[in-house]
Amino acid sequence: MPDLNFEVQSAEVLEYAAVPALLFRMYVENATGEEINSVALHTQIRVAATRRRYDEEEQRKLWELFGEPRQWGSTLRSLVWTHTNVTVPRFSGGTTFEMPVTCTYDPEVVGTKYFRALQSGEVPLEFLFSGQIFYRGAGGALQIVQIPWEKEAEFRLPVRLWRDMIEQYFPNTAWLRIRRDTFDRLQDYRFLKGLLTWEETLEELLAASEEEVGR
Repeated sequence: MPDLNFEVQSAEVLEYAAVPALLFRMYVENATGEEINSVALHTQIRVAATRRRYDEEEQRKLWELFGEPRQWGSTLRSLVWTHTNVTVPRFSGGTTFEMPVTCTYDPEVVGTKYFRALQSGEVPLEFLFSGQIFYRGAGGALQIVQIPWEKEAEFRLPVRLWRDMIEQYFPNTAWLRIRRDTFDRLQDYRFLKGLLTWEETLEELLAASEEEVGR
């Protein structure tokens, strides 16, 4: 029966994609020698948040996720970042394959909150694998076996790489999610004032607020 072991070799920004994405280059090896027809691979990627240090600024920005630093002994924990599915094609022995991971800049998503809080260094990631292995048995018949739950791999993703990806897809841009009724009110205000962009709309509202505070 196949016994697959996985390794994360490298990561880079996936260029020319429709949405922000990272491309992980992976290696898989079958320790028992059977020829593998394909692997339907499901991967959960987790942030092992307890495996790095945080400076004061990062601690401040992570308050929403983990609370006050004095509480981190009980609140700092691993986070589920994302899930992804890929098909590994036929191979014997071992092979490399690519795992694209779609990312979001939505600040309400837990993973994004974590990444945005970090200034430098690396993000410790855990890859947890599951899925089905399709292979030929001793008699040549196609067989299917599940990937054991204990199959894992680790990788330290440079924070700079995530920031480069966001800057490539959203240069000098922040993302804000608001309720639909609030958006409708902002849109009505924008049309009423004849403002061309959302930046102008927010700048005018902020200027009015600052003027009110200064009185």
